[in-house]
Amino acid sequence: MKTTRREFIKKGLILGGAIGTTPFLNFPVINSFGSTAKSTIAMVIGNRIDATRKAIQLLGGIEAFVKKGSRVVLKPNMSFPHPPERATNTSPEVVSTIARMCMDAGAKEVLVLDFPFNRPEPCLRLSGIADMCKQIPNVYTFALTEEKFFRSIPVPKGKVITSVKIMKDVLDSDVLINIPTAKSHTTTGVSLGMKGLMGIMWDREYFHAKVDINQAIADLVSAVKIDVTVLDASRALVSGGPSGPGTIEMPGTIIAGRDPVAVDALGVTLANWYGQKFAGSQVKHITAAHAMGLGTMNINEMNILRARV
Repeated sequence: MKTTRREFIKKGLILGGAIGTTPFLNFPVINSFGSTAKSTIAMVIGNRIDATRKAIQLLGGIEAFVKKGSRVVLKPNMSFPHPPERATNTSPEVVSTIARMCMDAGAKEVLVLDFPFNRPEPCLRLSGIADMCKQIPNVYTFALTEEKFFRSIPVPKGKVITSVKIMKDVLDSDVLINIPTAKSHTTTGVSLGMKGLMGIMWDREYFHAKVDINQAIADLVSAVKIDVTVLDASRALVSGGPSGPGTIEMPGTIIAGRDPVAVDALGVTLANWYGQKFAGSQVKHITAAHAMGLGTMNINEMNILRARV
């Protein structure tokens, strides 16, 4: 049964019209580079491996992010004990391609990390991510589910949170690459890069039950340095998320960029969520991050590098 637009709004989206009719917030945004310059975003259509490589190449290559000897953390979605076809986890080809690129650039090691909702072993096994990554020397995949692996940090710019416990390995890494999948979510409407970043924190229940989760997500993004976000929109779980089953569309697209707000805002436009088209300005956590100056949700403020492979 198709979810109505009203029901979608109740799931966490801001009231507004369809894409093309929704007005954007009309003020300049300070993006992650500290200026009002356009955010450069790569959007590539094609098979997962080639599209991932091309998207990163368009941003200046993996060497723009990973230097020789770097300790890199990759943060995919691998929270559900489902095969890739269910579209609840990041595609293993995307994760392993980025891991291999990091090692080819001279990384010391690559850690592939997530805090899954379910028992770790079946999540790692059924997602296919652990099997594909173990073939690459010095790439290690872990599901961290104990509090001892997390450390509290302050959130100086936070509006609803003042501190948050983050994976120690993320805090101690040289590079963080966020690799979300594109899917719907019962609480926030969609789960892309910024919502997916909740997989590096300890107390997610606090976000869900104690504060405005949408503002809390923006606060979290303000406290964590994300070097690049690579959105796996080869599949999109457009209803029934985050765990499914639900309707799956096939945008066949990889989006990558330094600006996490822009990546999410552009990603929203790729699919029909709950049977409707929406803009980034209709997603509360995207507008919250935009308002905090963490990036831009306005398509006309993005330098979009498009390719097909």
